[in-house]
Amino acid sequence: MAHRNARLTVHGRRLLIQRVITDQRPVAHVVKELGVSRATGYKWVARWRAEGDAGLADRPSTARRLPGKTPADVEAQVCALRTTLKRGPRRLAGLLGIPASTVHAILTRHHLHRLAWLDRPTGTLIRRYERARPGELLHVDVKKIGRLRDGGGWRVHGRDSDQDRRKRREQHAGRRVGYEYVHAAIDDHTRLAYAEIHPDETSTTCAQFLRNAAAHFAQHGIDRIERVMTDNALAYRRGRAWRQALAELGARARFTRAYRPQTNGKAERFNRTMCDEWIYSRPFTSGQDRADALPIWLHTYNHHRGHTALAGQPPITRINNGLGPYT
Repeated sequence: MAHRNARLTVHGRRLLIQRVITDQRPVAHVVKELGVSRATGYKWVARWRAEGDAGLADRPSTARRLPGKTPADVEAQVCALRTTLKRGPRRLAGLLGIPASTVHAILTRHHLHRLAWLDRPTGTLIRRYERARPGELLHVDVKKIGRLRDGGGWRVHGRDSDQDRRKRREQHAGRRVGYEYVHAAIDDHTRLAYAEIHPDETSTTCAQFLRNAAAHFAQHGIDRIERVMTDNALAYRRGRAWRQALAELGARARFTRAYRPQTNGKAERFNRTMCDEWIYSRPFTSGQDRADALPIWLHTYNHHRGHTALAGQPPITRINNGLGPYT
């Protein structure tokens, strides 16, 4: 397949052949019209004369033979020693008699280049865990962000501006703008996400958010939430409203290990993505301006933005056999 900036596509090559062969025009004149070099023009004419129309098709750019490629049995041996001995590239290179750079390239190719991704007793690759079906586990978390004054803060007006100095005077006097709370939920299997902005993180607010999130996922084909994972905040641990919302959905509560936010890693990573691509993506002029941008970004995240854990596809492609990713 021709790259997007290619001067000659298959259609352009046929035009070249038509003008040179059928119209009997010089190659030097035709290539100027098509914006390519003489060498390119003569190359496609020679291919057409040797192979006909089939010679105008794109050819793979991979080498036909790689004399320096590591044999498959050596790669298998490197992977086997990595999972059994748990040693690094330099030590494995000494055992196998090949360069450490080659060992590292092999480990990277087979996703074994980080010992932290291996289960120590068995050597099994455990870098990424994932639930088997949509709705089996929902990750929920809250991200606290500072409120925005109307007109924007220092990101809009700059440091040491009148607005920035007024903010510092108010803080010194004990009058703070306060915070907003972004409640977020992400499905473990599909990575489909949902978020809302609320003024607090009480149990009642968390419960209403969970109901809204369940309705959002139901609209996208995830009609049942089986488990909900949260941290150990009192709103989740002891909140009556939260427990009632779980009972209405028929879902069971799951909690992270104490002082181990990695247990809820998908939600934590989604919070970071929100910060990079929405919360701090540009200088907003007000809190309402920032809130208005959230639904647009969420739609992009779910329907258009490629996800590295999904082979570059958006989360919506994992629902309904991938139908309708850009709706």
